[in-house]
Amino acid sequence: MYISQLLTRAVQTKGGSVATICAGREHTYAEFAERVQRFAGALRGLGITEGERVAILAHNSDRYLEFYYATPWAGGVFVPVNTRLAVPEFAYWLNDSGSEILLVDDNFAGVVPELRKLVPELREVIYIGDGETPADMLNYEELVAKNDPVPDAGRGFDDLAGLFYTGGTTGVSKGVMLSHTNFITNTLNAMPCFSFEEDARWLHVAPMFHIADGAAVFGATMGLGVHVFIPGFTPKGTMEAVQEYRITNTLLVPTMVNMVVNDPDIAKYDMSSLKDIIYGASPMPEAVIRKALEVLPNTGFTHAYGQTECAPLSTFTGPEFHVLEGPNAGRFKSAGRAAYACEVRIFDENDEEVPYGTVGEVCVRGANVMLGYWNKPEQTAEALRGGWMHSGDGGYMDEQGFVYIVDRVKDMIISGGENVYSAEVENAVYQHPAVAECAVIGIPHETWGEQVHAVVRLHEGQEATEEAIIEFSHTLIAGFKCPRSVAFVSDPLPLSGAGKILKTELRKPYWADQEKQVS
Repeated sequence: MYISQLLTRAVQTKGGSVATICAGREHTYAEFAERVQRFAGALRGLGITEGERVAILAHNSDRYLEFYYATPWAGGVFVPVNTRLAVPEFAYWLNDSGSEILLVDDNFAGVVPELRKLVPELREVIYIGDGETPADMLNYEELVAKNDPVPDAGRGFDDLAGLFYTGGTTGVSKGVMLSHTNFITNTLNAMPCFSFEEDARWLHVAPMFHIADGAAVFGATMGLGVHVFIPGFTPKGTMEAVQEYRITNTLLVPTMVNMVVNDPDIAKYDMSSLKDIIYGASPMPEAVIRKALEVLPNTGFTHAYGQTECAPLSTFTGPEFHVLEGPNAGRFKSAGRAAYACEVRIFDENDEEVPYGTVGEVCVRGANVMLGYWNKPEQTAEALRGGWMHSGDGGYMDEQGFVYIVDRVKDMIISGGENVYSAEVENAVYQHPAVAECAVIGIPHETWGEQVHAVVRLHEGQEATEEAIIEFSHTLIAGFKCPRSVAFVSDPLPLSGAGKILKTELRKPYWADQEKQVS
């Protein structure tokens, strides 16, 4: 149960095979391991001792992967920083974690002078880009070249391995403490459902700072596959990479899947190598899955549900349930059944298990569950009360153990005394053929408390009125759940760094003059 073992085993069994492909660079597993050991030596030379934090602020790359292995090899704790934040938020994560060394690429080298002012304890900044190294930074490749490989520090099991900060979309970001055991347990959970096999070519397109891609950071190595990197997501860039590198597996959040399968040029690309797409982080509208099955008929889809605090996998629904006919039809609407080393139950407000079919809070127990929140003992105790991780997600379980997520507990809309789960409404609105994106939120209403409101972006060249969207919703869901108002936007909806729609931003104009954010 320690991260370094993944790499040593890969070298023992497949040292001469390609491990990483990035920006014209290729490294075998033996070369990958040596680079990790050399950079670990550099970190020790810079004063990193057992348990000290090292942060990274960069887009996806092979050097990012090396950081994930070299930091624990040196005895440190990795802290990936969300690239979508503002500079003061970068500074908060660095200060809160106590990170004294930071890695940056070309995209973020320009914010370092301001960060140095805001983060007094920041000792060294290491440049991992391909341009000219700024004068006040150390060069990553030079550090790798001039330092000798060092032995593994030997940290493992319940030792802290990484701090992953929550997105802060529902409050102040919290540092989730994940141990070596958490990561290895999650990797073992992910191996069968993510198809991490020796012939796999995994595309890192989801942001590597996010725990969802973290499953592949370790899983593709455990499976002895090939890591392929592109800096970040665009539909065209993703399709080009699949075609050029014959990608077999990747992870996309639902907003990414939606953009790819509805891209007008998808038929121009050879996507035939793509065996599996794993998706998660937010609910997948049924209309998007149906489109995906149509345009990618040879690709299997797996819904992976979890959260950072669970490292992250808790449940999954495999390709055999992403079908439109037969006994398994419709199962893709669920988040699946418990992962192999997880226990999942649905609790009420008193932490009592509810009957099948009853909505409650999804709770998880297992060796994948976090150690706690960094320097937040009260919030840790609340989240882990009774030995269960309380997810904050509302859902129910059927008699076969399939979990259905209805909404974030905090996102539930209470209108006229009725509970309305925005995910259910969004699923209905998405089925309108003109709708490209949709987010459903509660806005203030003097009589009902909250009003169901949909924010919609239409497909280019398509038209729909507010009345048409509302009437269409009435054909699919109960009247009290349907939007009472619709706002149309021309720009894509705001996303977090993990690709989730930022409903907090959409709510702000409506709740700005309210004392509370609920009614």
